[in-house]
Amino acid sequence: MIPFPKCLYIRRGELRVGSYIIRRLLMLIPVFIVVAIVAFSILHIIPGSPAAVMLGAEATTDQIDKMNKDLGLDKPLLEQFYLWSLGLLKGDFGDSYYINRPVLGLIFEKMPVTISIAIIAELVAILLAVPLGVFSAVKHNTVYDQLFMTIAVFGVAIPSFWLGIMFILIFSVTLRWFPVQGYIAINDSITGWIMHLFLPALALGFSHAGLIARMTRSSMLEVLSADYIRTLRSKGLAEKDVVFKHALKNSILPVVTVIGLSFTTLLGGALIIETVFAMPGIGRLMLSSIQRRDYPIIQGVLIIFAIICVIMNLLVDLLYVYLDPRIKYN
Repeated sequence: MIPFPKCLYIRRGELRVGSYIIRRLLMLIPVFIVVAIVAFSILHIIPGSPAAVMLGAEATTDQIDKMNKDLGLDKPLLEQFYLWSLGLLKGDFGDSYYINRPVLGLIFEKMPVTISIAIIAELVAILLAVPLGVFSAVKHNTVYDQLFMTIAVFGVAIPSFWLGIMFILIFSVTLRWFPVQGYIAINDSITGWIMHLFLPALALGFSHAGLIARMTRSSMLEVLSADYIRTLRSKGLAEKDVVFKHALKNSILPVVTVIGLSFTTLLGGALIIETVFAMPGIGRLMLSSIQRRDYPIIQGVLIIFAIICVIMNLLVDLLYVYLDPRIKYN
């Protein structure tokens, strides 16, 4: 009997992971359909014609009608939605009305700035929030706990764009430690890239650190009051081992959920921060497109952000199983 090649064997766990991912991806189809319908409908409900905005206030009705015909906006909405959806299935997001370039290329050109801000802001939020939440839980009902939670509430309450303006006034204008505005690609200068991203990422990350810190504290308090934690302490295990090797590990799942969901929120916040720091990212592209009624760019950004949001949710679910073996894919 010829033995079956080992390279063709599939582990049961790997098969479950693959089937789980396939099921989740199939469940995303109705989500994208709803997102596409909403993104298309809302823009066409908003008053104002792209042709009228592009041609100016002195444009005649005939000129506007001709421009609408050239852009395909004279067709019925259902036909416009069908043609746009057909393009999405082919990977064609259409062309910008104003810039006259492919939408997908414009988004990928501006996306590195927005993604860089969101990733660094997420790292800032984690580095600030997790130690803050853990220490507050360990020092429960003390002055340190009240002080740290006050800082966390302050971070949640203060808008990130206001923090960004204050950081510009203090660290850029007064102290001259960081540039006021602009962006340098990481390929041109790593130092310049970090210097331009630090203040916007700090402003954005500090606002989200408060939420993560409060979730870390509440989750840690619940675990620290468990019976097995008291048993570990009674056996003489060092306090740092109890906190970091046992309590933090078992309380991390809710924190991971908040971190994963906050990344999509950080992307939305990055759009505003980019405007404050005059950075050439998706935020400025989106703002100018809204002012010009450039429908294809707005719709394309909404679709891309929805895809990122769904991917982040999938990654969080997969990370659950890695952190807690009790969770099964089935």
